[in-house]
Amino acid sequence: MEEGTVKSPGYPGGTMGEEPAAAPAAPAAPADCAGAGTVTGAEDGDCDCDYDARQWDVREGCEVRQILDRVADKWSLLAIALLDRRVLRFTELRREIDGISQRMLTVTLRQLERDGLVRRTVHPVVPPRVDYALTPLGATLHDTIQSLVSWTEEHQSEIAVARSAYDERIARERRDAAHTPN
Repeated sequence: MEEGTVKSPGYPGGTMGEEPAAAPAAPAAPADCAGAGTVTGAEDGDCDCDYDARQWDVREGCEVRQILDRVADKWSLLAIALLDRRVLRFTELRREIDGISQRMLTVTLRQLERDGLVRRTVHPVVPPRVDYALTPLGATLHDTIQSLVSWTEEHQSEIAVARSAYDERIARERRDAAHTPN
Protein backbone atom coordinates (compact mmCIF):
# COMPACT_ATOMS: atom_id res chain seq x y z
CA MET A 1 0.00 0.00 0.00
CA GLU A 2 1.26 3.43 -0.91
CA GLU A 3 2.38 5.68 1.94
CA GLY A 4 -0.36 8.13 2.90
CA THR A 5 -3.25 5.95 1.75
CA VAL A 6 -5.78 4.79 4.28
CA LYS A 7 -6.93 1.19 4.37
CA SER A 8 -10.69 1.20 4.08
CA PRO A 9 -12.59 -2.02 4.74
CA GLY A 10 -15.52 -2.37 2.43
CA TYR A 11 -14.13 0.14 -0.09
CA PRO A 12 -13.81 -1.66 -3.42
CA GLY A 13 -10.26 -0.49 -4.10
CA GLY A 14 -9.17 -1.38 -0.57
CA THR A 15 -7.84 2.09 0.07
CA MET A 16 -9.40 5.50 -0.02
CA GLY A 17 -7.99 7.85 -2.60
CA GLU A 18 -7.70 5.16 -5.28
CA GLU A 19 -10.16 4.37 -8.00
CA PRO A 20 -12.38 1.54 -6.84
CA ALA A 21 -11.70 -1.86 -8.29
CA ALA A 22 -14.36 -3.48 -10.41
CA ALA A 23 -17.04 -4.78 -8.11
CA PRO A 24 -17.09 -8.56 -7.89
CA ALA A 25 -20.29 -10.32 -8.84
CA ALA A 26 -22.68 -10.08 -5.92
CA PRO A 27 -23.12 -13.44 -4.25
CA ALA A 28 -26.64 -14.61 -3.73
CA ALA A 29 -27.76 -13.88 -0.19
CA PRO A 30 -27.73 -17.11 1.76
CA ALA A 31 -31.08 -18.30 3.00
CA ASP A 32 -29.87 -17.86 6.58
CA CYS A 33 -28.60 -14.30 6.14
CA ALA A 34 -31.27 -12.58 8.23
CA GLY A 35 -32.91 -15.61 9.73
CA ALA A 36 -30.14 -17.92 10.89
CA GLY A 37 -30.45 -18.74 14.52
CA THR A 38 -33.78 -16.98 14.91
CA VAL A 39 -35.25 -17.40 18.33
CA THR A 40 -38.51 -19.26 18.56
CA GLY A 41 -38.14 -19.79 22.26
CA ALA A 42 -35.65 -18.21 24.62
CA GLU A 43 -33.46 -20.28 26.91
CA ASP A 44 -35.82 -19.61 29.79
CA GLY A 45 -38.92 -20.16 27.63
CA ASP A 46 -40.25 -16.60 28.05
CA CYS A 47 -39.84 -15.56 24.42
CA ASP A 48 -41.68 -17.00 21.48
CA CYS A 49 -40.49 -14.22 19.21
CA ASP A 50 -39.02 -14.89 15.79
CA TYR A 51 -36.25 -12.29 16.13
CA ASP A 52 -32.56 -12.68 16.80
CA ALA A 53 -30.60 -9.57 17.71
CA ARG A 54 -27.47 -11.30 16.43
CA GLN A 55 -28.85 -11.36 12.88
CA TRP A 56 -26.51 -8.47 12.05
CA ASP A 57 -23.39 -10.40 12.98
CA VAL A 58 -20.96 -10.85 10.16
CA ARG A 59 -21.75 -14.04 8.30
CA GLU A 60 -20.28 -15.26 5.09
CA GLY A 61 -22.23 -13.70 2.24
CA CYS A 62 -24.41 -11.57 4.54
CA GLU A 63 -23.69 -7.86 4.36
CA VAL A 64 -26.35 -6.49 6.72
CA ARG A 65 -23.85 -5.03 9.17
CA GLN A 66 -21.73 -3.52 6.39
CA ILE A 67 -24.76 -1.92 4.77
CA LEU A 68 -26.00 -0.58 8.11
CA ASP A 69 -22.56 0.86 8.87
CA ARG A 70 -22.52 2.57 5.47
CA VAL A 71 -26.00 4.06 5.40
CA ALA A 72 -26.07 5.04 9.07
CA ASP A 73 -22.86 7.06 9.17
CA LYS A 74 -23.35 10.79 9.63
CA TRP A 75 -22.16 11.83 6.17
CA SER A 76 -24.38 9.35 4.35
CA LEU A 77 -27.39 10.33 6.43
CA LEU A 78 -26.86 14.01 5.64
CA ALA A 79 -26.30 13.40 1.92
CA ILE A 80 -29.43 11.25 1.67
CA ALA A 81 -31.49 13.82 3.57
CA LEU A 82 -30.26 16.68 1.37
CA LEU A 83 -30.99 14.78 -1.84
CA ASP A 84 -34.60 14.09 -0.87
CA ARG A 85 -36.75 15.17 -3.85
CA ARG A 86 -34.01 17.32 -5.38
CA VAL A 87 -30.90 17.08 -7.49
CA LEU A 88 -27.74 18.76 -6.22
CA ARG A 89 -24.31 19.39 -7.63
CA PHE A 90 -21.22 18.25 -5.74
CA THR A 91 -20.36 21.82 -4.70
CA GLU A 92 -23.89 22.39 -3.41
CA LEU A 93 -23.71 19.24 -1.31
CA ARG A 94 -20.31 20.20 0.06
CA ARG A 95 -21.59 23.66 1.01
CA GLU A 96 -24.68 22.19 2.72
CA ILE A 97 -22.82 19.51 4.72
CA ASP A 98 -20.91 21.45 7.34
CA GLY A 99 -17.53 19.97 8.21
CA ILE A 100 -17.19 17.43 5.40
CA SER A 101 -14.01 17.44 3.36
CA GLN A 102 -14.06 17.18 -0.42
CA ARG A 103 -12.40 13.77 -0.18
CA MET A 104 -14.90 12.45 2.37
CA LEU A 105 -17.85 13.67 0.32
CA THR A 106 -16.38 11.99 -2.75
CA VAL A 107 -15.94 8.69 -0.90
CA THR A 108 -19.43 8.90 0.62
CA LEU A 109 -21.12 9.61 -2.71
CA ARG A 110 -19.19 6.81 -4.44
CA GLN A 111 -20.27 4.34 -1.78
CA LEU A 112 -23.90 5.46 -1.97
CA GLU A 113 -23.77 5.23 -5.76
CA ARG A 114 -22.24 1.74 -5.59
CA ASP A 115 -25.03 0.64 -3.25
CA GLY A 116 -27.64 1.92 -5.70
CA LEU A 117 -28.88 4.68 -3.40
CA VAL A 118 -27.59 7.70 -5.33
CA ARG A 119 -27.47 8.35 -9.08
CA ARG A 120 -24.54 10.37 -10.47
CA THR A 121 -25.10 12.16 -13.76
CA VAL A 122 -22.19 13.72 -15.64
CA HIS A 123 -23.22 16.41 -18.13
CA PRO A 124 -20.90 16.81 -21.15
CA VAL A 125 -20.28 20.54 -20.75
CA VAL A 126 -17.22 22.65 -20.03
CA PRO A 127 -16.54 22.87 -17.17
CA PRO A 128 -17.97 19.43 -16.37
CA ARG A 129 -21.17 19.41 -14.36
CA VAL A 130 -22.04 16.47 -12.11
CA ASP A 131 -25.42 16.10 -10.45
CA TYR A 132 -26.47 13.72 -7.69
CA ALA A 133 -29.98 12.48 -6.94
CA LEU A 134 -31.55 9.71 -4.88
CA THR A 135 -32.57 6.60 -6.74
CA PRO A 136 -35.98 5.09 -5.98
CA LEU A 137 -34.18 2.74 -3.56
CA GLY A 138 -32.47 5.72 -1.91
CA ALA A 139 -35.85 7.43 -1.53
CA THR A 140 -37.17 4.44 0.43
CA LEU A 141 -34.15 4.72 2.75
CA HIS A 142 -34.86 8.43 3.23
CA ASP A 143 -38.34 7.54 4.52
CA THR A 144 -36.77 5.24 7.10
CA ILE A 145 -34.22 7.86 8.12
CA GLN A 146 -37.02 10.43 8.50
CA SER A 147 -38.78 8.06 10.93
CA LEU A 148 -35.61 7.81 13.01
CA VAL A 149 -35.16 11.59 13.02
CA SER A 150 -38.81 12.05 14.06
CA TRP A 151 -38.35 9.56 16.92
CA THR A 152 -35.23 11.42 18.03
CA GLU A 153 -37.00 14.77 17.98
CA GLU A 154 -39.94 13.36 19.97
CA HIS A 155 -37.72 11.83 22.66
CA GLN A 156 -34.77 14.23 22.86
CA SER A 157 -35.94 15.78 26.14
CA GLU A 158 -36.34 12.34 27.74
CA ILE A 159 -32.86 11.41 26.56
CA ALA A 160 -31.46 14.68 27.94
CA VAL A 161 -33.02 13.91 31.36
CA ALA A 162 -31.62 10.37 31.28
CA ARG A 163 -28.15 11.64 30.34
CA SER A 164 -28.19 14.18 33.15
CA ALA A 165 -29.29 11.58 35.71
CA TYR A 166 -26.58 9.19 34.49
CA ASP A 167 -23.87 11.88 34.65
CA GLU A 168 -24.94 12.85 38.20
CA ARG A 169 -24.95 9.19 39.30
CA ILE A 170 -21.49 8.54 37.85
CA ALA A 171 -20.09 11.73 39.44
CA ARG A 172 -21.60 10.72 42.80
CA GLU A 173 -20.14 7.20 42.52
CA ARG A 174 -16.69 8.62 41.72
CA ARG A 175 -16.87 11.01 44.68
CA ASP A 176 -17.94 8.17 46.97
CA ALA A 177 -15.14 5.92 45.68
CA ALA A 178 -12.58 8.68 46.24
CA HIS A 179 -13.69 9.05 49.89
CA THR A 180 -13.81 5.32 50.60
CA PRO A 181 -10.72 4.05 52.43
CA ASN A 182 -8.90 1.16 50.75
